[in-house]
Amino acid sequence: MGIFSETLDTEKIHEGILDVFSDGIYITDAKGKTLAVNQMYEKLTGLKREEIIGELVTDLRNQGSFDVVLNPEIVSTGRKKSSVQVTKEGRRVILNGCPVFNESGKVVLVVTFVRDITLLSQLQNQIANQKEVIDKFHEAQSLDNKMKKGLFVFESREIVNLNNTLDKVAKTDATVLLMGETGVGKDVFSRRIHERSLRHNEPFFKVDCSTIPESLIESELFGYESGAFSGANTKGKPGLFEMADKGTLFLDEIGELPLMMQSKLLRALQDQELIRVGSTKVRKFNVRFIAATNRDLEEEVKNGRFRSDLFYRLRVAVLQIPPLRERQGDVLPLASFFLEKYNAKYRKDVTFTKEVCKAFQNYKWPGNVREMDNFIQSLVVTRDREILDVSDLPHYMLCDEVPMDRTSICDENKSLDELMCDYEKNLLMQALEVNGSVAKVAKLFKVDRTTIFRKAKKHSLL
Repeated sequence: MGIFSETLDTEKIHEGILDVFSDGIYITDAKGKTLAVNQMYEKLTGLKREEIIGELVTDLRNQGSFDVVLNPEIVSTGRKKSSVQVTKEGRRVILNGCPVFNESGKVVLVVTFVRDITLLSQLQNQIANQKEVIDKFHEAQSLDNKMKKGLFVFESREIVNLNNTLDKVAKTDATVLLMGETGVGKDVFSRRIHERSLRHNEPFFKVDCSTIPESLIESELFGYESGAFSGANTKGKPGLFEMADKGTLFLDEIGELPLMMQSKLLRALQDQELIRVGSTKVRKFNVRFIAATNRDLEEEVKNGRFRSDLFYRLRVAVLQIPPLRERQGDVLPLASFFLEKYNAKYRKDVTFTKEVCKAFQNYKWPGNVREMDNFIQSLVVTRDREILDVSDLPHYMLCDEVPMDRTSICDENKSLDELMCDYEKNLLMQALEVNGSVAKVAKLFKVDRTTIFRKAKKHSLL
């Protein structure tokens, strides 16, 4: 018996072909009679073959099976048509109807492709999210490349010396303690240590000890087993120590850890072992630790708020990062870096005048590098002009340009009124020098220009 002698079930073959498609398929004749649908259509709409085969689409619409039909218009116009349809179960789908012509050019069939609008929305959201992730990756990659090339510029002698020490320390596995005020860039230096270490191809994790609730710190760091506490993941969860295995774990604001956790952290540092919450099994890990704090840990030890043994364990390689006000050589390079960063991010071309740069150098930057980062981002985002001058700077930033003469304060021969008069004169003199006109100074100090003119004349500045 030949291989083609068996009778083929043509109808079953057609159904099988239709079921291969990932889109829903709905086929009607020129009169609107339902001839075939595939499994995906049933899945998308909730309508079954046996309910609709042989039925007119207009009747199905009138019965409430769905609210929109394309067949009549496609048959009359011979053109494709798309629409959104809502089924009786409230499902929203997109219809794309296509005419099929006979040899005479007459529409004999309408094939409608049906897609889930919810799925399309999810795909659009996924694409948008992926684009955002890619943009952030490119931005971070660009920043990282600049850092590797030395373009994330620290030009001050203090940071150049610090970087030399950092390079030496990075090549070891020694625990590093970064100390410095809030905002000086401890997280940046921690990443530099990781990137320049032998673990640079392994994971880097950062944990901010000040932001984790005390009740969750142990489970976040050490992980937990199934059923360890109410609400715990049924499969348990590894902690950051395990997740950072073979890599680097950065413990930011370590001075905020409660004493009980300090003791457990000490044991983990010394033994490179942990026990998950709710378990008795000891797990080994291999992690390089970097810690950071803005507190004086020696003083914290004296006051009983930080364990001395943990402090001595951390104090292997100590890097003190000076505040921005003590490294003037970094101010303008950093300002230039952040300006370039946010110009690229927001597609702008903002520049600073020389007077703005001078104000930046004279300002004390109490919030350090983080303050500068956020401040320059704010300037780029909120200003419409491309060239920014001192009138775009807040008043408090310009006050630092007029340092009080400490010797004059101690002058026993001057009254308070005389001292205040001297300060006002110095303030106006500096403001006029920087801004160049009475009108700009008046705008800066938020007073009428006649007030500035009168006071300037009083001090013989005009």
